[in-house]
Amino acid sequence: MKKALFVLGFSILALHSYSQDQPVLLKDSTFIEAEEDAELFEEVSELNPQRAALLSAILPGLGQVYNKQYWKVPIVLGGVATFAHFISYNNKVYHGLRNAAILQSKNLPNPYQSIISSESSLVRNRDTFRRNRDLLIIIGSAFYLLQIVDAHVSAHLDEFKVNDRLALGIEPSIQSTPLFSQAVGVSFVLKF
Repeated sequence: MKKALFVLGFSILALHSYSQDQPVLLKDSTFIEAEEDAELFEEVSELNPQRAALLSAILPGLGQVYNKQYWKVPIVLGGVATFAHFISYNNKVYHGLRNAAILQSKNLPNPYQSIISSESSLVRNRDTFRRNRDLLIIIGSAFYLLQIVDAHVSAHLDEFKVNDRLALGIEPSIQSTPLFSQAVGVSFVLKF
């Protein structure tokens, strides 16, 4: 059995090394098939989406800096800092309540004795803070992944040209109602 596996592995390796000598032409989806005068995708866009995603994964907000979307950086860093703070706070309170519940079960004094007197209340509060911590970890991870996706998509969309006359405006409006009165409101106006 070992000899058969060795022969199979050796033949796959030999075929693989033989195929490396042959030029293989693969179609790449990053290139636009066109005439000789047409520009390639890499020549049209100066931003690399994979690099933007990698930079954003290494340090949140760095992909947005690479895409020259500086206004997003405080939002990303503020979100990461907020999640980190509340995860740390809930974890600290959870561990304190857990230790207090252990001390309460051994009939020893605990630091929360003046606030929470029963063991069931300690356990219920401990479980609440643990659940909050775990939920914040999940939501914070989703926020982290979302900012990576944002950097990647923004780098992809950089190559598209937008007409300068295309605009979405907000204007005050007065509308007639069926009861012969008028309603004041806001209208969204698309100009192109």
